[in-house]
Amino acid sequence: MTLVVFLASLVGSMAIGLPICFSLLFSGVCMMLFMNGFNSQILSQNLFSGADSFSMMAVPFFILAGEFMNRGGITKRIVNAANAMVGHVRGGLGYVSILAILLFASMVGSAVASTAALGAILIPMMVRAGYNRDKSTGLIAAGNILSPIMPPSVPMIIFGVQASVSVTSLFMAGIAPAVYLSASLCILWFFVAKKDKLPTAPRQSRRQVVKSLTDGFWALLLPVFILVGLRSGKFTPTEAGVITAVYALIIGLFVYRELKLSMLMDCLVSAAKSSSVIMFLAAAAMVSSWLMTVGNIPSIVTGILAPFIAHPTLLMLVIAGIVLLVGTSMDVTPTIMILTPVLLPAVRAAGIDVVYFGVVFILNTVMGLLTPPVGTVLNVACSAGKINMERIVKAVWPFLLAEVIILLLLILFPPLVTVPAAFFLGK
Repeated sequence: MTLVVFLASLVGSMAIGLPICFSLLFSGVCMMLFMNGFNSQILSQNLFSGADSFSMMAVPFFILAGEFMNRGGITKRIVNAANAMVGHVRGGLGYVSILAILLFASMVGSAVASTAALGAILIPMMVRAGYNRDKSTGLIAAGNILSPIMPPSVPMIIFGVQASVSVTSLFMAGIAPAVYLSASLCILWFFVAKKDKLPTAPRQSRRQVVKSLTDGFWALLLPVFILVGLRSGKFTPTEAGVITAVYALIIGLFVYRELKLSMLMDCLVSAAKSSSVIMFLAAAAMVSSWLMTVGNIPSIVTGILAPFIAHPTLLMLVIAGIVLLVGTSMDVTPTIMILTPVLLPAVRAAGIDVVYFGVVFILNTVMGLLTPPVGTVLNVACSAGKINMERIVKAVWPFLLAEVIILLLLILFPPLVTVPAAFFLGK
């Protein structure tokens, strides 16, 4: 009955338009009233403990770093460097987009921020070069699924806190899946470029290539610096967020000189607004999570999934189906916060490695960014590409299908994640 109360209160409050954070609080209060009666002390304690996390402090710093990169010229130079390397092949701007997204993802970790920043630059470039606007926008939207997978990743930080697992291990385990996704998009774009007979750009001279790479040196150095520092244990993910933000600030102000002192307040306010939404969600989710544990909901769900526990692959496929369904109507952060404590007991009972599960679960969750009606990335890409939702849905589905195939391969063959993760962690 507790599960029914939780689902009815959560879904019902969302259905009448209540924001997800308040829906989580409302469902927590409803469960509290159903079980033991309202207790304001328990409610306030869990609200504070939900946001009081050292690992969660990484989130605002990475968001702030993204603001500094966008306004400080780092984003533009990443695109120029990628264009110098692969822009001359047929459909080259598509490969430039995928490479630029992969590089940008390794510094920001937010699909929405990456779509907004890169879409505004790359989509007009592709349209001016004679590419189909809808397919170009669809590629940018699908490519930005890399951002929550390639470290540093905001969803991985949230999952790590919720599941009490090493965020650094999650980061290292996310590198290989991000490369697989990039490769699948490149293969699909190759056939699109061939079918549509997309134009080729002149190969840049050696001097131009060197100039683009030299100009983008400080931008390209940052992801290497972050990954090496995390792998070596020189700094934690939270410290990496601080270092990234300070690095982007210094490069934007004193090296590229495109970030002005007058812009800093806007960057801080924008980052604070984005961060406050995530932190309040974390606080509200802790209330529901605690009450779900008290109400024995994880054990109830484990009992429901019990027939699949003896077959880990089948359990992962069932969970994938559930998460894909939930993702069509709920954003990434609340999905992770709600489902993680519910699903983890069944995952552990099946003997599935939690880090492996976390990477696959997050990839599974971010698919919802490309599915209406929520589809946050779709909405941002529509704005950047100046097309409507109907057009982008038609354009994005082949790319989404390629990413779903990668997801299925990761479920069927766990070593595709675990073996590279062990290598990157030095095990």
